[in-house]
Amino acid sequence: MDSFNKIEKLSIKNWSEEDQPREKLMAKGRQVLSDAELLAILIGSGNRSESAIELCKRILNDSQNNINQLAKLSVNDLMKYRGIGEAKAISIVAALELGRRRKSEAVLDKVQVTSSQHLYEYIKPVLEDLPHEEFWIVLLSRANKIIGKQLIGRGGISETTADIKLIFKKSIESLASAIILAHNHPSGNLKPSQSDLNLTKKIKDAAKLFDISILDHLIIGDGNYYSFNDEGVL
Repeated sequence: MDSFNKIEKLSIKNWSEEDQPREKLMAKGRQVLSDAELLAILIGSGNRSESAIELCKRILNDSQNNINQLAKLSVNDLMKYRGIGEAKAISIVAALELGRRRKSEAVLDKVQVTSSQHLYEYIKPVLEDLPHEEFWIVLLSRANKIIGKQLIGRGGISETTADIKLIFKKSIESLASAIILAHNHPSGNLKPSQSDLNLTKKIKDAAKLFDISILDHLIIGDGNYYSFNDEGVL
């Protein structure tokens, strides 16, 4: 029996490097693993010249060792790394998306929206990592409790469109009493454009016909936001 235990311990010790993070997680818990080790568990193996951990360290290094930067990479971006095929790239993108949604849904535990910061924390996981512009609305009840969110339009690098009819169709279907407008600027420049200002005014004017309040319009940049309401331009 003793000799069997020695052989078993030896085999675990001599596992390939890409398998070690799994054992480390089981023995010590997920909190002790580095970002590279967690990614290595997702991809399972590296390439001929790099272990899974070495490959993941290189990917992270190219993203400034920043998970938010890594989350901006597409499946095709990740597949440029030798050893990362479509299945592995999809696993990474899916895992990062789950993390993003977890951050977003956690805000729903709070009863009311009380500030632009609260709204930013809710919507930023959806918008802050995108390479193109998207326009979303956040739907709220009469008590300013978040009902949900809805994608309205998707555009290019510098501009997106928002169908006003679709905004109010989704708002009425959800029985929303108020909505928040939100879109991102991939450039990181938070200053609203003239088209942003014009669109906000059109939506606000149309909302009066449906007795729906437009509480704010957030522009999401890289780690920050601009609130039309806070700046007094709504």
